[in-house]
Amino acid sequence: MTPPLATDTALMRRALRRARRGFGRTSPNPLVGAVLVRRSEIIGSGWHHGAGLPHAEIEALRDAERRGHSPRGATLYVTLEPCCTHGRTPPCTDAIIAAGIRRVIAGATDPNPAHAGRGFELLRAAKIAVTHGVLATECERLNEAFNHWIVHRTPLVTVKAAMTLDGKIATASGDSKWITSEPARAVGMKLRESADAILVGINTILADNPSLTFRPATTARKAAAAAAAAPPKRLSRIILDAHARTPLDARVITDDAAALTTIVLSAAATQRRAAALAQRVRTLVAPVTPDGRIDLRWLLAELGREQITSLLVEGGGEVNASFLLGGFAQRIAFFYAPKILGGRTARKAVAGDGARNLDEVLNLTDLHWRQLGPDLLLTARVSPPSSAASR
Repeated sequence: MTPPLATDTALMRRALRRARRGFGRTSPNPLVGAVLVRRSEIIGSGWHHGAGLPHAEIEALRDAERRGHSPRGATLYVTLEPCCTHGRTPPCTDAIIAAGIRRVIAGATDPNPAHAGRGFELLRAAKIAVTHGVLATECERLNEAFNHWIVHRTPLVTVKAAMTLDGKIATASGDSKWITSEPARAVGMKLRESADAILVGINTILADNPSLTFRPATTARKAAAAAAAAPPKRLSRIILDAHARTPLDARVITDDAAALTTIVLSAAATQRRAAALAQRVRTLVAPVTPDGRIDLRWLLAELGREQITSLLVEGGGEVNASFLLGGFAQRIAFFYAPKILGGRTARKAVAGDGARNLDEVLNLTDLHWRQLGPDLLLTARVSPPSSAASR
């Protein structure tokens, strides 16, 4: 493929910036941005605001029209291959062809194997010049969760934990507020904003009684700007509670977001307790593994069917271990405070049985370190142990 022109790269970066304006609001649709250019002048731009709303390409065409520009003969820069099928909205390929666009320059290809490349083919059949793959890696990374969900039909799972340098998330008595600094906690809240759902185990509910909500910027100016830009983030809350031990006065049951709470039970839960929870919030009865734990494979498939594309796990050591060591997590976000807690019974960020030998350890790739005040954040992709790769 011919390397993209510097102008094409710059304009695709502008489209990426547009796409990011929909951050945390478009699921189960992807983030997409578009820019319309004619004779080196930007005549329109747009981004996808949310599922069921016009796609980025349509927003850009409408923006050009509002500004008194005809899109005929223009070049369209778009971060993702234009859709070619009827969904909640008509195909963007039809609108592009009807508008008389001369050229389409795209970033990523549609991740759906059933549709990948088909939009490009339709555009070329209409005599529209098509170039794709411009900043493809950045465009694909923008929609990592959506891409995973489209291919696997399960949410992308990120395990998040805040810990001391020796890997402890709380003292033996459960004291954990606050291990990390305010800058780190603000970034942790951004992780919630990017997720469709947050998951914890029953022990976290019993120990901390958390709200598990997304809390936006606290300054009046930032809060007003966020409210004007998009509706409030609605974050689903998933509680693993095989034996229905969630207190009926827990925040996740009694607060204004109770309709977003799902308690995942097992058949081992007492009927009386399960019925009491079901009167207040949604409950699911999940199958269990041979050791009596909630079957996470079943749960992730269920969440995927409900169009949850990204799941943030903020559990304790046992829940984190179940996702990581069970092979159900794709990414980690580990916050490290410059503190040492020590203690044999202090609570670990990742517990469980652990690896029996070094061939069974989880490997991390695509590592990125970031300093947040005095703390460090490590984000990385989780790879299977080397023993799995050799099988």
